[in-house]
Amino acid sequence: MTFGYQCDEETSFAILDAAAAGGITFIDTADGYPLGGGLDYHGRTEEIIGRWLRGKREQYVLATKCYGVTGDRPWQRGLSRKHILNAIDASLRRLGTDYVDLYQMHFPDWDTPLDESLSAMEDVVRAGKARYIGCSNFPAYRVARAIGRAELHGWQPLVSVQPRYNLLFRQVERELLPLCAEEGLGVIPYNPIAGGMLTGKHQPGQAPEGRFTLGSAGRMYQDRYWQDSEFDTVGALTELAADAGVPLTTLAVSWVLANPVITAPIIGASQPGQLADSLRAAEYVLEPELKEQLDKLTVGYRKGDAVR
Repeated sequence: MTFGYQCDEETSFAILDAAAAGGITFIDTADGYPLGGGLDYHGRTEEIIGRWLRGKREQYVLATKCYGVTGDRPWQRGLSRKHILNAIDASLRRLGTDYVDLYQMHFPDWDTPLDESLSAMEDVVRAGKARYIGCSNFPAYRVARAIGRAELHGWQPLVSVQPRYNLLFRQVERELLPLCAEEGLGVIPYNPIAGGMLTGKHQPGQAPEGRFTLGSAGRMYQDRYWQDSEFDTVGALTELAADAGVPLTTLAVSWVLANPVITAPIIGASQPGQLADSLRAAEYVLEPELKEQLDKLTVGYRKGDAVR
């Protein structure tokens, strides 16, 4: 989601090359990316990924999402049938492919009946434009309702959810993750390092930087994580990581991976070198005692609030 705004195409290709060299085979994006760029930048991330994928499409699982604003008309956004069917065609053109492996509803659309959205997603799969469907940022009850409505009508079932999940945001452990475990849904959480907060590089009292100043998304990330309580927690986590002799980034991603409900956390970068510590988490063994310390230190983040 950084490609085309935070990262130019050359840097984006270098990040993708580094990810491929590190064993990454699953690429997730969205029609509304790059993050922070606004409508003028809409779709550039998909275009960059499409150019990088030329000649190697079948080597990767490719996912994208629909919902984002694509124009100034009220029907050029959300999860209406009209928008979903227009959005998949536009995404496929930008990605330079005939199909995506996973097509996801990016956010719940409270102005469109859920049945309308699900029936349109059914048509996308039946047309061969997507292999599977999923959702992102849906609350647990909405996921449960989508499962029930699809079962009732015989439509394509949801196979995955994409929630925000990390040591500083654990709300989804209360209802969503147990639901996914019971229903067998894949879980591909984003923000495993909290937008960079869980690298330990940001310090209290300093001016926000990086993703925390990224165009129209900067304020959202500050509201999520640029808080005194988060800095205090990150300080304690940094000490635990130092004692364990592992980068905090690796520790944070490995903690997400340690939850048996998680399929794969979605990692990102604005420079190729930033991927190394996240990739290391796939091989890092998180000892039970250390995981218990991390759980206890961040247990308050299971409750959540409007800021977090």
